[in-house]
Amino acid sequence: MTQQLTLNCDMGEGFGPWEMGDDRAIMPLIDAANVACGGHAGDASTMRHCVELAKRHKTEIGAHVSYPDKQGFGRRAMDLRGQELVDLMLYQIGALDGIARAYGSRVTFVKPHGALYHAMLADSGIMNDIMRAVSYWHSDLDLVVLATPRDRKTLQLAVEHGLTLRYEAFADRGYTSRGLLLGRDKPGALLSPAEAAKQAVAISQNKLRTARGKRVPVNADTLCVHSDTPGAIKMIRAIRQALDSN
Repeated sequence: MTQQLTLNCDMGEGFGPWEMGDDRAIMPLIDAANVACGGHAGDASTMRHCVELAKRHKTEIGAHVSYPDKQGFGRRAMDLRGQELVDLMLYQIGALDGIARAYGSRVTFVKPHGALYHAMLADSGIMNDIMRAVSYWHSDLDLVVLATPRDRKTLQLAVEHGLTLRYEAFADRGYTSRGLLLGRDKPGALLSPAEAAKQAVAISQNKLRTARGKRVPVNADTLCVHSDTPGAIKMIRAIRQALDSN
């Protein structure tokens, strides 16, 4: 049975005069934009530009929160937890939501980026801190987490915080046999446009397999693609076409 999946993309990852990814070309192809909030990338003007594009194309806006690590693009682990991490997340969510509301839109979900995303999956304390921050903002703000065999602890924690989870899978990344993403330095970590389109369809049919052919059970609500991947526009178009025709 094929599941209807939304397509989300990491956006707004430039800074000042430096651009990364073609937000203008990608926005019409996706359903939800994960907009960088100034932690790993992005600034006030870049956020505003993404908000305007999202509003024009009726694309959902999400806060792509991260460790404060522009030099490492948010991919380096940092020793942040507890109230300090909650404060950092509220600061980033508030920045994007403030700009969105000024332009007649709003943030509807939160997705951690890079090292913070992986830390959330590996450390229940950090997961709790992130859920606490999201629930503080407003009750209908969803949290995006990786679609692996759904563990009861994460679900129970979300219930305790009154949160709705969105489970995501990755169309353009290779998987381990445990349902986690292959490290970017590993062979097969980054897929070609044709491979990504094929994997998107497999995920929609819950038939995802690793490069070695092992079945990985994922039950996803949304598919992620990356705007900074080489050939991103070609890849996203191929994925969009594959999903729409499947």
